[in-house]
Amino acid sequence: MITQQQEALGHTEQQLRQAGKRRMAGVTTGFLKKHAPFNRMTAEALEFVAERSQMAFYAAGTEIVGPEDGPVAYFYIVESGKVQARQAGEVTVTEYSILTVGPGESFPIGAVTASRPSTNSYTALEDTFCYLLPADDFMVLMTTSPEFNLFCTQYIASLLNQSRQQLQLQFAQRASEQQTLNSPLSAIGSRSPVAVAPDTSVRIALETMSKADVGSLVIADGERRPVGIFTRSDLLDRVVLADLPHGEPIGKAMSKGPFTLEEHATAYDAMLAMATNGIRHVLVVDAEGRLTGVVSERDLFALQRVGLRQIRQAIESASDVGALQQSAADVRQLAFNMLAQGVGSEQLTQFISALNDALTRRIVELNLANHDFQGVDWCWLAFGSEGRDEQTFSTDQDNGIVFLYDDFRDHDELKQRFLAFAKDVNDDLDRCGFPLCKGNIMASNPQWCLSLEEWMDQFSNWIRVPEPEALLNATIFFDFRPLFGKAHLADQMRRHLLGQTAANPGFLRAMAQNALNVEPPLGKFRDFVTDLEPDHPGKIDLKKYGSRIFVDVARIFALATGVHNTNSVQRLRIAAQRLNLKAEDTNAVVEAMHFIQLLRLRHQHLEGEPGRQGDNLIDPEQLNELDRRILKESFRQARKLQLRLKLDYQVG
Repeated sequence: MITQQQEALGHTEQQLRQAGKRRMAGVTTGFLKKHAPFNRMTAEALEFVAERSQMAFYAAGTEIVGPEDGPVAYFYIVESGKVQARQAGEVTVTEYSILTVGPGESFPIGAVTASRPSTNSYTALEDTFCYLLPADDFMVLMTTSPEFNLFCTQYIASLLNQSRQQLQLQFAQRASEQQTLNSPLSAIGSRSPVAVAPDTSVRIALETMSKADVGSLVIADGERRPVGIFTRSDLLDRVVLADLPHGEPIGKAMSKGPFTLEEHATAYDAMLAMATNGIRHVLVVDAEGRLTGVVSERDLFALQRVGLRQIRQAIESASDVGALQQSAADVRQLAFNMLAQGVGSEQLTQFISALNDALTRRIVELNLANHDFQGVDWCWLAFGSEGRDEQTFSTDQDNGIVFLYDDFRDHDELKQRFLAFAKDVNDDLDRCGFPLCKGNIMASNPQWCLSLEEWMDQFSNWIRVPEPEALLNATIFFDFRPLFGKAHLADQMRRHLLGQTAANPGFLRAMAQNALNVEPPLGKFRDFVTDLEPDHPGKIDLKKYGSRIFVDVARIFALATGVHNTNSVQRLRIAAQRLNLKAEDTNAVVEAMHFIQLLRLRHQHLEGEPGRQGDNLIDPEQLNELDRRILKESFRQARKLQLRLKLDYQVG
């Protein structure tokens, strides 16, 4: 007979077990909340996962699940450690060859969803703990949690949506700080104003302005309190026309009693002061009257939200390059606003390209006033990223000219005229923030200013003899688009190109081999390989090892299937239909490309130095956990795309 004491003891043990389960469930829930998609699921769904899951330990080298185990019994969530997934059997285009799975990540999503064996063998790379959710409970969760269902059926898209929201918050905060007339003066204008003492000679003062590349100079006393300001207009009136010797002190040429506002004053206060007093600069001082900054009229204009219509009107009505320089700056500001509003990378890069197209066309039009090509059929061409409508913030020039000539015109003489014209256009584009191409892929280079017949012959030669240089040229010049002039010339070039590639499968195979020379930087024992750029240890070039892979494969697919489009996403979608690829696979590839492009845009804008936009080099250790996870999955999609290329062309 059970004694009362034994019954009480049993009851206590049961309570302890229940308390232990609750504590374990609480620990599990706390862990899951840190990772997608669990961080977006309801409390009830999280509780379901926590209660139904069990913890399992796998020593390093232990196989967790593989193809020989039959239909997958559990959905695994890595709690700590690292798991390697290795492709089993023949390589297919639907699985990865090798990948690693870390804390917060799960596997095998596809197998457990389809109630089939895993096509991968999952092995613990190091001592690993996993949460195991039974397959039946996994299916229940799929039907009861929309967030979990979306995650499993649209893996990358789900993660990307979360990342975009984070990016939007980040940019929106910067936008609100930078783009309102309520912003304090401490947050705008120059925070490192150039100042000299009143007894500084005019010559030294001018040299100081020149070296600093500024249009105004603050004159301050020994305690850095402003006593005057000297601008370029003062240079003309008070130095040049007044014939003031350069050895005289700058105090004789300065405007005395400059207008000042304290740092807590707003941009609106500065704008009102400029309008009221007819001035173009306001000096910013601290509570003690010491100089801390300068706000110019242009700084205040830059704060105001610039609209697309205003920019287009400004570009189309610009009378000189100086006006277009301001429009180029406005394009960048509007692009930043769009990032703050959560616009996707595809729309944003196309938007940047569209306005840059308008800028280029206006520069061409302005230069035509000095060059006469009346009666000549010709077209200004864009190559590379601009040719694909995929320009980011950091981009140089890639352009050329195609023209027709007849028996009544001398070819060489006409070409020289086009080269002189192109030189002027290239120089003006450089002034507007599009640097001259270091590889000289510009219309002012005789190699890329050709007649229609010469362009066609050039294409044919590259395709017929696919040497390394020819393949490199193909990656640039086959992505062309007409910007100004007779677009039908570019159409003839495109038809000739597609006809040539269709008749030369060996060329496409060579391009495929070339496209496989660069692999996504995924590590076998760590998430990313970051030692591929010797000059930039710890960094990944997102263009070279990321977006380039998608662009190269999209180009090959387009040439193989006769797609006229040059935009990579359009190429992928149209070619995928013609190749009978699954829509969900194509969507995953496109989302992966978009994320890498978005990271490039964010990095170039946020990480660029003042006056110079950033590069494509990111440190993955500086990314938040979500972005690291999506970047890893995006690189995996790039690897899948390359696997498809290997199978199609039997290379690699």
